[in-house]
Amino acid sequence: MHSFDKDADHVAVDKVLSYARERLLMDPIPLDGAQTEDYLKAAAGQTITAEGLGSTRAMELFEHTLAPACLSTDHPRYLSFIPCAPTREAAAFDVVVGASSIYGGSWMEGAGAVYAENQALRWISDLAGLPGSAGGVFVPGGTVGNLSALVVARHTARANAKEAGTGARPYRIAATDNAHSSVVSMAAVMDAEVCGVHVDDKLRLTGAELRKTLEENGPETFFAVVATSGTTNFGVVDDLASVAEVCREFGLWLHVDGAYGGAGLAAPSVRHLFDGIEHADSFIVDPHKWLFAPFDCCALIYREPELARVAHTQEAGYLDVITKSAEWNPTDYSIGLTRRARGLPLWYSLAVHGTDAYVEAIESTLEVTRFAADEIGRRDYLEAVREPDLSVVVFRRLGWGPEDYQAWTDRLLGEEFAFVVPTTFRGETLTRFAIVNPHTTKEDVNAILDTMA
Repeated sequence: MHSFDKDADHVAVDKVLSYARERLLMDPIPLDGAQTEDYLKAAAGQTITAEGLGSTRAMELFEHTLAPACLSTDHPRYLSFIPCAPTREAAAFDVVVGASSIYGGSWMEGAGAVYAENQALRWISDLAGLPGSAGGVFVPGGTVGNLSALVVARHTARANAKEAGTGARPYRIAATDNAHSSVVSMAAVMDAEVCGVHVDDKLRLTGAELRKTLEENGPETFFAVVATSGTTNFGVVDDLASVAEVCREFGLWLHVDGAYGGAGLAAPSVRHLFDGIEHADSFIVDPHKWLFAPFDCCALIYREPELARVAHTQEAGYLDVITKSAEWNPTDYSIGLTRRARGLPLWYSLAVHGTDAYVEAIESTLEVTRFAADEIGRRDYLEAVREPDLSVVVFRRLGWGPEDYQAWTDRLLGEEFAFVVPTTFRGETLTRFAIVNPHTTKEDVNAILDTMA
């Protein structure tokens, strides 16, 4: 299997690269859609065999049976959840990363990759207004980013309490019910408790409500506050400035989850919504969401990286050559030791296009979002639930119930016309557009809205 057969290996590699090239250059991109397990059993059969299928048959199965049974998240009418719309350069370079066998966890083994990734992290840190000493690491996604940051927050809070001799062991996180589901899930992993904070009439976490929650429950029991810069369901940006002020008052770690919305920092038209983020102790943004990188990629950045290094560095005799070095080792700043250089596709695309192109692309999606909100307001059968902060629009179709929304979703997907799924808010079924793909046009928006008439 690992021996070199010039003819066979050329065929196998060429088939994979040929498919990748054709997929990267597709225009238009097919939406495709899921198939039943029975269909896939009949169409694909048993794909793992003792003898192997060979590269030709295996690639045929993927191209003609398996791949079409997966939705294309980069389709311009894929507007559900948070889409992924990588630049062609970023997606192509992901092939290079896989082919290069780079270990991205240590400077010793991947200095060039780490250097490039750190430049991309520096750009994001500067957008947030964090100090020049800030730094971090690319991790698989927002869940791991949130967990890694909260582990550091708790480690730091308990170390501070021990040094002060208070005897406290903080175990609580303050967050609203708009915070990403991963916050609650990761708190359970940490055996921590999430203490809910009421939102204001704009669905934001505010300093005033945070102070009430802390005083009612004992600020000494908390080790972190999680604010959000772009909630998944509505795209709400919390009142970061007032939250940061209260965190400083009580000496609490402020973590800002910008997995989806943090990319808005690059857009001058909405940058003011993020005022206060410069005070964050940790911050995440997923480039695979609105910074046009492929899955899976989350930028995790710390104001004081040394605190993360102390909390996360793994100790073992065989690792001494790395952990005792002075160089930047990405695995010291998050959960996990084995690490793919997943930040390189973003770096390559930034290096190719320049940051101005990113600003333009993000602003273009915001322009389409505002158009969608205006169109919803113009149509008498639709009603917006909230004016968008960023690029998520939530709205209702007047007179529809849950079954109507689901039937509409199923029809659009069955026709491979669009992918727009229902959501719920305070017991009501609604629908939403998440517009992060610069290829999504005003014409796409109108075409979808027309189907609800």
